[in-house]
Amino acid sequence: MTKYFTRGVFDFLKELEANNEKAWWEANKDRYITTIREPALDFVEDFGEKLAKISPHFKADTRTNGGSLMRPYRDVRFSKDKTPYKTNVGIQFRHERGKDVHAPGFYLHIQPGENFAGVGLWNPEPKVARAIRQAINDEPERWKKVAHSKGFTGVWTVGDGEESRLKRVPKELDENHPFPDDLRLKSFTAGSRLTQRSITSDGFADDLFAQFKKAAGYTQFLCEAIGVEF
Repeated sequence: MTKYFTRGVFDFLKELEANNEKAWWEANKDRYITTIREPALDFVEDFGEKLAKISPHFKADTRTNGGSLMRPYRDVRFSKDKTPYKTNVGIQFRHERGKDVHAPGFYLHIQPGENFAGVGLWNPEPKVARAIRQAINDEPERWKKVAHSKGFTGVWTVGDGEESRLKRVPKELDENHPFPDDLRLKSFTAGSRLTQRSITSDGFADDLFAQFKKAAGYTQFLCEAIGVEF
């Protein structure tokens, strides 16, 4: 077992939140590289071997630009918040057929007080969302098994409140479906809360893999619904 993330990751992110400006970043960029970027890329490389046991179609990409580790720079062009740097570490294991985070994937989010793992598709385009809703509509028993079994719900939570759902079940779908709230989903993600203690533990990679493995059926359902390999 290997420790990838230390308390120093959280210390850096807290300090960055308090000093989110170019001068501070430039003075501390080497610290970012040694404390966060290098260990995170080691994690990505090693975790890829584990992830392949779930599916060979999700990629662990160690490139510093366009890879699994998300860049620390915020896109502020269309945001009222002009702070230039992200105060979290995001790691995305994307499907090989996906070009961005809107594809099926496995995700790790590290941020003081807001640590979580994620699976699924976030905010897919309308035709993709319709295909998934149709699959849920047509295969209620399978959907129950992959998204509502105790093995899954003991770790993962689908959706994020009413804001993540349509106001009503689309008219072409069964309003008497056993899971009507799922037919209203806009995003098809599931999340699992993590603690700083677990992330900084020696066994974190193994623990995260075990969590992702419990979401394998859910992820396979989504892949098949939109016609990509699992």
